[in-house]
Amino acid sequence: MNSKLLLDIIITGNIAVKEAQKENLAKGIPNVYCKNGHFYFELPDGTITTEIPEVYKDIFENLKELENYAKKFKFKLNLK
Repeated sequence: MNSKLLLDIIITGNIAVKEAQKENLAKGIPNVYCKNGHFYFELPDGTITTEIPEVYKDIFENLKELENYAKKFKFKLNLK
C-alpha cells in the first residue's frame, strides 16, 4: 500500500472517530478510553473518571467474568 493512501486512511479514520465521540457526548453517552490496561471515561460534562458509568456497568461486569476466566489460564487482563 502506498504511503499517501495509508495516510489518507488514517486521517479519515481519525476524523470519523472524533465526530463519533462528539455525537456520543451530545447524546449523553460517555466516551471510553484505555491506557496501559486501565479504562477512563469522558463524561458529557467533560469530567474524566475511572468510575464506570451506569450505562457501561453490565458490559464491564461481563469483562470481570472474562478476567476471572482468563486467570485460570494465566492470561492477564487489567480491567480495573
